[in-house]
Amino acid sequence: MENRRYMLTLDLVDDPSAIAAYEAHHRSISQEIRASIRHSGVVGMDIYRFGSRLCMIMEVDADFTFQKKAEMDQANLHVQRWERLMWKFQRPVPGAKPGEKWVLMEQIFSL
Repeated sequence: MENRRYMLTLDLVDDPSAIAAYEAHHRSISQEIRASIRHSGVVGMDIYRFGSRLCMIMEVDADFTFQKKAEMDQANLHVQRWERLMWKFQRPVPGAKPGEKWVLMEQIFSL
């Protein structure tokens, strides 16, 4: 089975200094966070920004599930610390469920 790809979106606090800090944190992600992402089945991840809107593209292996990743993240103290820090900069997109951060986007076209 081949890898799958997902696109998710999230907003940042609309403040240039907060956005700059968020980007700085992502330029120096710890090895523990990188290992956690890889261990969950993510084989590639890119985040793009336009203004305060983010889009994340995840390429995952055949064993990846969002539930499995969430359970692994919940059990990882490094990830929990990272998520608390990142939530200071992040805001849910309109239409997100209460407490939902990254929202899965629906693919509507492929070429």
